[in-house]
Amino acid sequence: MPTSGTVLFSHPDYTKHLTGPGHPERPDRITAITTAIEQSPLVESLERITPDAATPEELGAVHTQAYIDYLRGVAAHGGGALDPDTVASPASFEIARLAAGGALAATRAVLEGRARTAFAAIRPPGHHALADRAMGFCLFNNVAVAAADATRRAGLARVCILDWDVHHGNGTQDLFYRDGRVLYISMHQENWYPGTGAIEETGEGEGAGFTINIPLPAGTGDDGYRTVFEEVVVPVLQVSAPQVLLISAGYDAHFDDPLGGMLLTATGFGTLAELVTQTRPNRAGVVGILEGGYHLTHLATSVLATLGVLGGKAVTLDERPHASSETSYSTVHARIRAVRHIVRTHWNV
Repeated sequence: MPTSGTVLFSHPDYTKHLTGPGHPERPDRITAITTAIEQSPLVESLERITPDAATPEELGAVHTQAYIDYLRGVAAHGGGALDPDTVASPASFEIARLAAGGALAATRAVLEGRARTAFAAIRPPGHHALADRAMGFCLFNNVAVAAADATRRAGLARVCILDWDVHHGNGTQDLFYRDGRVLYISMHQENWYPGTGAIEETGEGEGAGFTINIPLPAGTGDDGYRTVFEEVVVPVLQVSAPQVLLISAGYDAHFDDPLGGMLLTATGFGTLAELVTQTRPNRAGVVGILEGGYHLTHLATSVLATLGVLGGKAVTLDERPHASSETSYSTVHARIRAVRHIVRTHWNV
């Protein structure tokens, strides 16, 4: 029987991927999350599992062999810069394998009925990684490895990746842009890194309509995100009826995050998780897979809010949002109308 709560997949070795002084994607991110869990009521009911590393064959479902060999070689020779924002240390190849393995293990636990919901607290993140190169702090595309495994190994025909990171997951989109088995939904800050994710990018070939981009104006907060979920995300989930929902759970849309310009709160992230878990068709399994989030305190609090919802255990949050003014409802709703117009050409919502 599956556990009644959620299962956390993480590993102490995630801190061994070193990025250098001042880099926002740092080992302390995992430490902050772990410490917050230990000090919260969730520690009593949260089952925790340490995953194994993804195999080269599992990585090869989305990455080229040449890239896998390249990253192995960079790490073996002491590490180095992979792009202007992304670095590898001597341990990074093995830790990136372990991160992909965490996403895989969490997804398999849900698909095999060993957990109703799961969360992979992993690093390095993954949604910018392309088939043949690292990008934007990401080495292997963790959520894509898990989604590919769900379609190939488990034979699922309907997988959804829901990406609420403040940055568009260009790597994930590119990997499944022509795949009608994987629905990719991204809400992200418009005109922001990496410059992709326009509403007109909707997929090609068998994947036409299976990419839904919702670029939102800077300053969108809890109310705006909730409206997007209620008017776009939830209706699409109900119509598409995914057999599993993978959340690219980035927390850099938080109002205090140094790499974003949004105004979500930790409570707001919990609301997003609640909306999708309560309205998903056929009670499909839900797996959260950590992406961004670079303010340590708020990253940890936002993860707690998500874990509490996934596990059905309320978490009291001590958070004091700034008195920032959110983008107007009319501005956000104009974007929602534009997205719905495009979505309706592919989905009956």
